[in-house]
Amino acid sequence: MRSHDELVEAARKHVWLHFAHYEDVEKRPKIFVRGEGMYLWDDEGNKYLDTFASLLTTICGHHRPEIHEAVQKQMEQLEFFPNYHDCYTIPSIELAEKLAEIMPGDLSVAFFVGGGSEANESAMKMARQYFWEQGQRSRTGILAKRFSYSGATMGAMSATGIPWFWETFQPRIAGYGFFNPEWYYHRELGLDEGEAGKVALKELTELVEFEGPESIAALTMDPVSGSNTGYWVPSEEYMQGVRSLCDKHGILLIFDEVQVGFAKTGKWFCCEHWEVVPDIMTIGKGFSGGYLPLAAAVSTQKVAEVFRKPDSEFRHGFTFGGHTTACAAALANIEIIERESLVERTAEMGAYLREKLDELYKYPIVGHVRGIGLLLAVELLDDRDTWKKLEPEGQIGSWVRDRCYELGMILRNNEDILVFAPSLTITKDEVDLMVGLTEQAIAEACEKFGRA
Repeated sequence: MRSHDELVEAARKHVWLHFAHYEDVEKRPKIFVRGEGMYLWDDEGNKYLDTFASLLTTICGHHRPEIHEAVQKQMEQLEFFPNYHDCYTIPSIELAEKLAEIMPGDLSVAFFVGGGSEANESAMKMARQYFWEQGQRSRTGILAKRFSYSGATMGAMSATGIPWFWETFQPRIAGYGFFNPEWYYHRELGLDEGEAGKVALKELTELVEFEGPESIAALTMDPVSGSNTGYWVPSEEYMQGVRSLCDKHGILLIFDEVQVGFAKTGKWFCCEHWEVVPDIMTIGKGFSGGYLPLAAAVSTQKVAEVFRKPDSEFRHGFTFGGHTTACAAALANIEIIERESLVERTAEMGAYLREKLDELYKYPIVGHVRGIGLLLAVELLDDRDTWKKLEPEGQIGSWVRDRCYELGMILRNNEDILVFAPSLTITKDEVDLMVGLTEQAIAEACEKFGRA
């Protein structure tokens, strides 16, 4: 077997990393070779606790024999045939039926794709053609949330409210507008949470009226903001107000639950916390447990009916959308979640993790702990009362992340926001270990950077 240095040399030359950060690549990149439960091992035998579930995908843990068996069985029968033109495969049919059973409201028609970006792209194209087929061809606009990530394809990127992701690819696709999330008015303008929700909804209402409702096809948003901003949780009043606004003007509401869906918040789907159901929901990441690439845009029957007639079919698709074996893996993943009661377990373990993270407020740089279920964030701040950021931004957060790696733990950070999204199978002992190593790194950072 080649040495670590030989593998790294080959990788640096021939592998183009996704969202690479070459300052980190030039340090000592990791090469992972094995996984078991919440743990990973690299090619040098080092063991790591994975606190971010392999980018929010391996929600039932690594090396689940049930999923291996389902994949092997399907591969022996039919590894792949596309969901194309007039052809189905049994795993895609059974998976769509299962989704219809577990999803809220009338979300029951699945358009399968390979990843979250494709799912969001598909949902927005679905919304535009939905109105085209009904003769409302001026309805092309998409309203999206600032600071949220929608994906890396050109359409999904154009609906991403973080300029870093699209500034080098200008011009973006036309027809996208942005609104501020509720938390923006709470944090940036200093309003209390009740006032923030009212102001956010008022400004969104004014934006819809300014743009003209007859020009808007859809409003797309993640119900809880993703890891880039650290899992801000909106109020029930705001979420229900968004739904009512869309209903009033006939705008399709799209919920992006690629990150926050599939039991991670203590409900099957995040929107269930507010009893708000969108017209289209996108899912991915943990959908197949990370075992094979799979995502979907799932619509209501009302939306799907518009496309179920000659010459009105959805003009969109991907060769590997709804890959036969990936669907079999997703069915096995869902079966594990149900059999092990992981939705309920997530609510219980999320409360325990939140309690342990709240204890970190004893450190002066711990400014805000937030989130829901097993999606939680610790934001490091210079002053928690004024929300003053640390300077230089990201230095301490990245140091804490690197120190955690040295201690045997994979920690995700976005600048000075530390984010936690472990597998749903996490135990109390693993929570204690995760928080203990994080605390050790934060305590050392306080001493190193003179913040004690």
